[in-house]
Formats: sequence, structure tokens, C-alpha cells
Amino acid sequence: MSATFWEERRREMVERQLAGRGIADPRVLAAMAQVPRERFVPEELRPHSYDDGPLPIAAGQTISQPYIVAYMTEALALRGGERVLEIGTGSGYQTAVLAALAREVVSVEIVPELSRAAGERLRGLDIANVRLVVGDGREGFPAGAPYDRLLLTAAPAEFPAELLAQLGPEGVAVAPVGVDRQWLVHYRKRRGEWVCETSLAVAFVPLV
Repeated sequence: MSATFWEERRREMVERQLAGRGIADPRVLAAMAQVPRERFVPEELRPHSYDDGPLPIAAGQTISQPYIVAYMTEALALRGGERVLEIGTGSGYQTAVLAALAREVVSVEIVPELSRAAGERLRGLDIANVRLVVGDGREGFPAGAPYDRLLLTAAPAEFPAELLAQLGPEGVAVAPVGVDRQWLVHYRKRRGEWVCETSLAVAFVPLV
């Protein structure tokens, strides 16, 4: 399939699945139009790269639905100068989208082979403002703290408080939380206190 074919599929995805459902940040829409999702899915599933849903990847994990990637990214309100901590590198697709919008992304993945494969994909796309770490996502990466933004791509039963401690005073965190029922939660500081708001019902793999 030609580069033009994939560009057209990305354009359709942005128009129908994202802008058509209320994603309005032009920088997020541009990043989603730029990052080649087909490079982040298993070869046998590439014809489905821009389907409106998640897809399986290695180690029992998934690459999230494009709309959810865009929704969570937009909720971070990135302006270009932020350092982002991502928990759950997975395929590296969300990482690449974040890297297009932030100054630096530190991404933690507990499965070494997923981290290695994601690194190869990101290097193949000349994405250099990403640091990949193999480790327990519940612990984050305190050596690189403080961060401006935090994004979880796997769902803990309860939000790990130690991750919020790695955010700076203007920090924002977005994460799926729950077991049988999961909700997307947003943490922001107001008058020095963390405030949690709930938005979408979601279905993510559990944080392990």
C-alpha cells in the first residue's frame, strides 16, 4: 500500500473519528494526521490500522482506539514545552503522538520486548525526544521528575499516589481507573490541592 493510501486513511480518521466527535485542538488533530499508526500495529493487522477501535499487539496488550488516544492527549492541554511521563509504552503509538506535541516524553513499560520494539519504531520515524524506560509503571520514573503532564495507558484499580508526587505544581494527569468498570479521570491542582474529575467510560488493559 502506498504512502498516499495511508495519508488518505489518516485524513479520513481525523475528519470522521476525531473532529467529527468533538476533538478540537488543532495541534492534536495535526499530530494524529502526522503519526503513521500503521507502523505501530502488527503487520497482519495493518489493513485495520485506522479502524474505529483498539487492536491487539504483543504480550496481550492493545493499541488504543484513535479517538481515545486523541481524547486523552487533548485533555493534557499540551502547548509544546512540557515534559510528559507516560506509563505504558505499549506499541509506542501514543508515545509518538505525545512526542509530536511536547518537549520530551519519558515512557515506562514493564514488558522489555514491547519497549524494545517501540524504540525501534520510534527511531525508524526519527523521533528523538523520547526516553524509554523498562520498569514498574506504578513507580513512575522519579529520577526524571518533576514532570508537567502524566498519562497512563493502562488501568490501575486505584490511581497510584506516588505518580502524582512526580508532577510539578501545574501538573495534569489523565488515566483510566477501575477494574470491572473503568472511567477516565483527570487530576489537576487547584489552590494547591489535587482535584479529580471523571469523564468517559473506557476499557483498557490493566496496569501490571
